[in-house]
Amino acid sequence: MSEIIHEVNEHIRLIQNTDGLTFGTDAYLLAAYVRPKKSAAAVDLGSGTGIIPLLCLAKGKAARFTAAEIQPSFCGLIGRNAALNGMGDRLTPLCADVREIKAQAVGSEVDLVTANPPYMAPNSGARNETDEKYIARHEVCGTVKDFCEAAGRLLKHGGRFCCVFRPERLGDLFEGLRTAHLEPKRMTLVHATYAASPSMVLVEAVKYAAPGMIVTPPLCLWEADPQRPEKPAEPMTQTADAAYIYENCGFPPGFTGENRK
Repeated sequence: MSEIIHEVNEHIRLIQNTDGLTFGTDAYLLAAYVRPKKSAAAVDLGSGTGIIPLLCLAKGKAARFTAAEIQPSFCGLIGRNAALNGMGDRLTPLCADVREIKAQAVGSEVDLVTANPPYMAPNSGARNETDEKYIARHEVCGTVKDFCEAAGRLLKHGGRFCCVFRPERLGDLFEGLRTAHLEPKRMTLVHATYAASPSMVLVEAVKYAAPGMIVTPPLCLWEADPQRPEKPAEPMTQTADAAYIYENCGFPPGFTGENRK
């Protein structure tokens, strides 16, 4: 196992295990999608390096986080990342299986749960070169339904679950949410450019909420090549919305639903 340390967004110094998944766009967008609640107790499921809790804590989006991770080596990494960034008193690693975790394991029901679940079914795609990457990318230690059910067990009535997933598997995600009494309330599709098919979807669900969901405008990350609009222009230039998100670790008002009549 080899490790690298990078400074990423919000001046966070992040130790990463090169055998596992490294920090990417999906994790940052998920942290940005979380609505701030400074007093919130939160849990991140399948936390990896702990980057989502680190970003949320750095921006005052929660008071404390438990980072649940099934791989012991990554639990240790989360603890070291918390200490490295002066968050050891607010970010607690927990070696736990999402299929079994309950509120008692984190003290009580919480206000917020976040998750960047594995996107791929166990027998789909190529086998990753390391077990760490395989577990992070494939549903071998929990399906999206398992992640939703874990969030349902952990959340208070009215608590929020924010996750990032693949658009082609929205049916699986929504089925898991409804089974866990989590009502999808806000959804944003993420595209590389305005002409490209969506590559990610961000969803916010609320425990025991009434039906009714806001579908925000699509988020396009890059200005398009005029000749091939499904591809980013060269040099790559962020859209105004993407630049706002990366500057603020939050979404513009038009994506929150809070300014809708």
